[in-house]
Amino acid sequence: MPVLRCVLLVTMMLLGGLPAGRAQTVGGFDYAPEYDFSEFWAATDGRFFRVIVAGNPFPQMPAEEAKQRMLPVMQANKPRPALTFTYQQPPEEMRPDYRLVLVFDPANDLTAARVCAGQIFLKKPAEPRPAGRVYVFGIYCRNDLALSQTTAWTQAASPEDPRLGQMFAQLFLALFDDRRWRRSPFNPWFAR
Repeated sequence: MPVLRCVLLVTMMLLGGLPAGRAQTVGGFDYAPEYDFSEFWAATDGRFFRVIVAGNPFPQMPAEEAKQRMLPVMQANKPRPALTFTYQQPPEEMRPDYRLVLVFDPANDLTAARVCAGQIFLKKPAEPRPAGRVYVFGIYCRNDLALSQTTAWTQAASPEDPRLGQMFAQLFLALFDDRRWRRSPFNPWFAR
């Protein structure tokens, strides 16, 4: 009986800790047949990678301030290539144009294809939003093609909230998935 009490106590402690450990959630993800992690790596390793932000995840502060304060958080939780996130538009048109688009509070009918084509719609301001909830639709685009997409959400009070950094880390793992690359039979590290 003492062993049963100990197991029950440990189980209750673990269950009580789950909500804190699940501070961020990543929704389903989708990859276009053209998605290739090695292409992403070649396009971004040691280079600037443009991010387009639509919407304001923190309505209590100006949108531009929220964007600037989020940039170091994204950089600290970046995907594996040695890339540098930037909001700057390149001086000349890039072809192919690789970019990450983050849409905060997207409209319910917004698609990744529309986002990569430059059509971004946000929820109407009249629609209520839970306080402190950050919801983002992330899309990795090449020209007008959506190569990968996912959603993520968390509770965060400010851009420096650790939960926002954890959300970005998980979002980037889903958007820039290298598992398909590692499974390639032509890759010398093929393990599966």
